[in-house]
Amino acid sequence: MGGRERDDSCFLFFLPAQSRLIFAKQYKFTDELPSQPSSPVMDLPGKCLVVCDSSPSADGAITSSLGISVRSGSAKVAFSATRSTNHEPSEMSNRTMTIYFDQVLVNIGNHFDLASSIFVAPRKGIYSFSFHVVKVYNRQTIQVSLMQNGYPVISAFAGDQDVTREAASNGVLLHMEREDKVHLKLERGNLMGGWKYSTFSGFLVFPL
Repeated sequence: MGGRERDDSCFLFFLPAQSRLIFAKQYKFTDELPSQPSSPVMDLPGKCLVVCDSSPSADGAITSSLGISVRSGSAKVAFSATRSTNHEPSEMSNRTMTIYFDQVLVNIGNHFDLASSIFVAPRKGIYSFSFHVVKVYNRQTIQVSLMQNGYPVISAFAGDQDVTREAASNGVLLHMEREDKVHLKLERGNLMGGWKYSTFSGFLVFPL
C-alpha cells in the first residue's frame, strides 16, 4: 500500500502487520510494489499512516487508486436554535408557515440558516433531529411537522386547553443526501401567543 504527502486535510490509515510503504514519486498512490522500487521502502508492521490531501472531495472524502475511501474525522455538523422572544415575526403569516427561530446556540459548520430557519445537509449521511415547540396562552391544538425537502416526515401535537404553556415535541433519525433541506412547519393551529423557549436541534450521526 502506498501513500502521498501534502500539507492540508489529513487522514489516517492503519496498516496490518508486514505492510510495506513506498514513497512513490509525485506523491501518488501505488497499486503494486515494484520488484526493485526506485523509492525507499519502509517496513511498517502494525503502524499507522497519515495521508494528506490538499483537495479533498465535496463530501470530505478521498479515494486512493486502491479503491479505499477515507473520510475526514474533522467534518463535524451540529446546530441548535432557540426562540428567545414571544414576538411573532411577520413571516409566520406567509403560506409556508415555517416556524422561525431567532437565536443560534450551536452552529458547527454553519449549515443552519437562522434567517430562513432551514438546515441544509452538507453531505450524505444519517442525521438526528429533535424539536420542542412551545405554545403560550393558546387554547388551540397545534400540529408541528418536521419537513424534509418540503414533505412532512414526523409530527407532534399540543392541545391541552387547561395549561398556559404546552410543547409539541418529537425526534427522528433521517437518511439525507447532500443539500437536502429540513425545517419546521406549523401544520395546524396558530402560535399567536408566541413560542418563546422553543428549540430545534440536529447533528450528523455518521456520513455515508
